[in-house]
Amino acid sequence: MAEKLLEVKNLKQYFHVGKPKEVRAVDDITFDIYKGETLGLVGESGCGKSTTGRSMIRLYNATDGEVLYQGKNVHGKKSKSQLKEFNRKMQMIFQDPYASLNPRMKVADLIAEGIDIHGLAKNSKERMEKVHELLEIVGLSREHATRYPHEFSGGQRQRLGIARALAVEPEFIIADEPISALDVSIQAQVVNLLKKLQKERGLTYLFIAHDLSMVKYISDRIGVMYFGRLVELAPADDLYRNPMHPYTQSLLSAIPLPDPDYERSRTRKSYRPENHQYEDGEDVRMREISPGHFVLCSEKEFEQYQAGYNHKK
Repeated sequence: MAEKLLEVKNLKQYFHVGKPKEVRAVDDITFDIYKGETLGLVGESGCGKSTTGRSMIRLYNATDGEVLYQGKNVHGKKSKSQLKEFNRKMQMIFQDPYASLNPRMKVADLIAEGIDIHGLAKNSKERMEKVHELLEIVGLSREHATRYPHEFSGGQRQRLGIARALAVEPEFIIADEPISALDVSIQAQVVNLLKKLQKERGLTYLFIAHDLSMVKYISDRIGVMYFGRLVELAPADDLYRNPMHPYTQSLLSAIPLPDPDYERSRTRKSYRPENHQYEDGEDVRMREISPGHFVLCSEKEFEQYQAGYNHKK
């Protein structure tokens, strides 16, 4: 059995609580992330994917629920030293590489910020050696250390973001749509770099994206979110081969392929949430259709999904 690195239990992240415009960005979701794996989190814009990642790393204080990292509650009260240790273990790569880099700081200082905070270099010479090494690891050169962020392309800036996250030698990285702002050819380079680093350093990822093709390529398991809820969670191959929840089926039917014949015959499915027709007080929760394959459903739907899954097999 793989070791659980992170557990998310009944996490809720609400905004404007108790007001008429209350937003339930993340509404009671539960999942685990195992050491060394990549969990992909997908869904349409505004479904709560990024908010989930930000709540997990304490950028937001969770409204309710728990996030346990190696058995310790992320949102519990922590001393300054405990917080520092936690921040070193968990890092984030942001969606917009330009907005997350201080334009007035040179690359060397941007990357070394974490090294300075955590005292990971004995002197300025060792500090610069670490910066040069990190730049080369992410496919840039040591000469880039003296430049400013505006002198780089989008793909290069994202590499700087990855180098900065790696600087403190983390165990777990939340990649929040790290490729959505990049050209397709650059996307592949960045994803391949992330896979290579994972293999070399034993990293664990939460990979947030809305590009289902790319998520399948990088992920071991995939969670599908809809309006703040996790509606399906399964091993990547199983999810693509046997999508159970109607929303997952709708998402997968929208993936285009570079094949004119397939495109002409492709049937796009639209998702209608009103078709579920749950009664008040009905037990709607994540149920296991097959080993490791969970779907948000009622007891009645569970029987239908299970019959459909067995039929497909």
